Amino acid sequence: MMNFCNRCAGALSEEVPEGDNRPRHVCQECEHIQYQNPRVIVGCIPLWEGKILLCKRNIEPKFGLWTLPAGFLELGETMAEGALRETYEESMAKVEIVEHFGMYDITRVGQIYSIYLAKMLSADFSPTPESSEVGLFDPEDIPWDELAFEVIKTTLKEFIERG
Repeated sequence: MMNFCNRCAGALSEEVPEGDNRPRHVCQECEHIQYQNPRVIVGCIPLWEGKILLCKRNIEPKFGLWTLPAGFLELGETMAEGALRETYEESMAKVEIVEHFGMYDITRVGQIYSIYLAKMLSADFSPTPESSEVGLFDPEDIPWDELAFEVIKTTLKEFIERG
């Protein structure tokens, strides 16, 4: 819930603006409409010799659970650039994108995931402030019960099914 305008700090009310079809937060001072849109998450399925690189989260949410390297897209970068950056930030792995793997809508939390298939350029990787551990997993050794997010579990299952 938003309380104040991001332009003038005026009070907001929830109303359906003229010409719109759904309630929005509207500033009572400057009449600016505060749109709330989904956040874009970008990441990779990094591969090295048939193994998948996973990161154990060292930050909330889901501290201590495994995930693919992924995070919020920044302004001024393409989704592919963001996926490369996030992979490096979370694993210190340098990768090259092979292809776009999939998009996933997580409407209950207002997120859109865009995941790329990537090949690691070397077997060099390490923990970072965002990841307490980083490791390569054969598909049969993925810690399914310790994955941080359902979307990551879905992505990994689809990857394995596609072969």
